[in-house]
Amino acid sequence: MSPELEAKLFEKYPKMFINHDKTPQQSCLAFGIETNDGWYELIDMLCENIQQLIDASEKNGSPSIPQVIVDQVKEKFATLRFYYHGGNETIRGMVRFAESMSSIICETCGNRGVLRGGGGWLVTACDAHSNGKLPFGEYKHQE
Repeated sequence: MSPELEAKLFEKYPKMFINHDKTPQQSCLAFGIETNDGWYELIDMLCENIQQLIDASEKNGSPSIPQVIVDQVKEKFATLRFYYHGGNETIRGMVRFAESMSSIICETCGNRGVLRGGGGWLVTACDAHSNGKLPFGEYKHQE
């Protein structure tokens, strides 16, 4: 992710990204958010919903939800991976949903995308950012 967008997330959600300035031995966030800019809105929305739920639980006097601390955010097998600790079952569901949604959002631009394969690498991309990769399932191994 671009340093500008990454900095916006770190500034907007300081409780969640408290470890962003640690060394690689202390936190994988030392490597930054390892996605392209197209998933910024998805990650921002996920973080906003998580933090709002945590903050609301503290204000309502109900048993509070443990603060989510992000350990790593990256792309793996063409979808978002959001590793963290804290939270509850509702937050786990939010994270799984966002990870699932990333499979239809172009990681480069944020437009509608599809999972594409070819050349040994998977990406989620729109037609404009496919770099010639075919939608997954249409790729045929060349002998």
